[in-house]
Amino acid sequence: MKLQLATALALACGLAAPSLARADEAPSNGSLRFAERRHTVALAEVGIIALPGAPISASQIGGDTPFGRLGSGDATIQTGIHVLFRAWPDWVFGAGFLFGPKPTSDSEYGGLTNLQRTHSRSYVSFGGEFRYVPLHTRFFEAWVGGGLGVIIIADRFGTQAGDPMPGFFGDHTVTLPTEGLSTGIQAGVDWIITDHFVAGFTFRANHWFLPTSSTCSPIGDCTTLVGSANSLEFGLTIGYRIPL
Repeated sequence: MKLQLATALALACGLAAPSLARADEAPSNGSLRFAERRHTVALAEVGIIALPGAPISASQIGGDTPFGRLGSGDATIQTGIHVLFRAWPDWVFGAGFLFGPKPTSDSEYGGLTNLQRTHSRSYVSFGGEFRYVPLHTRFFEAWVGGGLGVIIIADRFGTQAGDPMPGFFGDHTVTLPTEGLSTGIQAGVDWIITDHFVAGFTFRANHWFLPTSSTCSPIGDCTTLVGSANSLEFGLTIGYRIPL
């Protein structure tokens, strides 16, 4: 009754009627308003990982990528996923899992023409990460951050010579793992496609802390990275944001 009287009085005085809309029904300010709400985002990534100065062999300098060889170390395709939680407009926390589905392979490993052997080295990493977003506009965001996690390197050696044999006679391949700690910095730019879809570019520089000695098999195959190593990662991401 009081609201009706106030409305009638406002109309009589030539004023606008009071708004009946609730605060949460106010027009949205696009992605900027979305970013101010708590939400999670799931990101898929595809890109390149490169280890400057650490080729898998003298004959495979530069690695193997869709763009050819990169640098003087190893380089290969890398894919992965990230699950992030945005608790505040400027801070994001989460975790990621990255792996190389197609490691560089050296088909001339062993150096013997009468014994065909191969060697490849693959990388798997997972751990936590954080991002600070100093710039967020309607369509773009720029961020910096860091990460801490575990790196697993697998040196795989295989013998291609001889006739195929049943599995119970043994495997022609030997895999030697190396586990270590990975820490690094990262930065990126995201394009806000809609309130829910986002795409971006990511760059990471990591330092790996690895065992100081190699692990070798009975026939003399040994792990190829010891002590420490550096990696550079470039990735394109596509993600979906879910409000909480």
